[in-house]
Amino acid sequence: MSTGESENTLKNWGFLIVLALVWGSSFILIKRGLNVFSPGELGAYRIVAAATFLLPLSIPKVKNLKSHQIQNLILVGLVGSFIPAFLFAKAQTQLSSSLTGVLNALTPLFVVLVGAIFFNSKITRRNAIGLFIAFLGVVVLVTVKEGSGFGAFSDINAYAFFVILACTCYGFNLNLIKFRFVELKPVEITAISLLMVLPAALIYLMAGTQFSYKLVSAEGAWTALGYVTLLGVLGTALALIIFNMMVKTASPVFASSVTYLIPIVAIMWGVWDGEVLLFGHYVGIAAVILGVWIGNRKKNKKIA
Repeated sequence: MSTGESENTLKNWGFLIVLALVWGSSFILIKRGLNVFSPGELGAYRIVAAATFLLPLSIPKVKNLKSHQIQNLILVGLVGSFIPAFLFAKAQTQLSSSLTGVLNALTPLFVVLVGAIFFNSKITRRNAIGLFIAFLGVVVLVTVKEGSGFGAFSDINAYAFFVILACTCYGFNLNLIKFRFVELKPVEITAISLLMVLPAALIYLMAGTQFSYKLVSAEGAWTALGYVTLLGVLGTALALIIFNMMVKTASPVFASSVTYLIPIVAIMWGVWDGEVLLFGHYVGIAAVILGVWIGNRKKNKKIA
């Protein structure tokens, strides 16, 4: 291995670790933000923070957009950032940050599923097996309750479906980017799509919530604001830029391996914060990660 290749490999591992830490920490940041803000306030401000941070990248590119690109970018902004920001915040009002982080790992499988249903992509036998195993893991995760062993179907925590819906949105988002964008770079897509939904987030935040009032009256509001700002700037804006850089310099398989590290970081934060995981939870977590690994694994190919 040459010096250049060695440095590139080291850089990619650095990107991978940083990305896992940032995205894996998003769920504890949401939890901290919910101590003061409602799910709607948190979701809207997360978008405002991320879009504002990326304004230097998005504004210069807007004037060169075509009408069909604008329509697609609005759609990407909605399903890739806006709607999931609200769904994750709502989910964590009743789900622990660690379990939310594990359920988020289903995203690659929903990319495959949405692609097969709506974009004529092929779903392989390996994809199907992975989806089935991950589904069993989700069933275990949402039914386990303290004192009830593995739980019962009557005990299903419906808030897990907010996370599943968010993963479905991500599935649509990545397929839209894959099939409808050719001219724009991934970082430009991220920045401009966030700009497209910024007005809606800002109007809702200021006119439809008590966000401004809480900033001047609620105890701990500015601390919570700091957590959500970190969530928007690091967890949404910078993380996507880092991911896109890694995709360009590493193989897609290597880049997708962050999926398996995010739940580990989320669980570590959750346990540190006093969240209790039962034996059944660990069984469900193992099944989800195994299913995602099987469904997302590709045959080894030599990369030139």
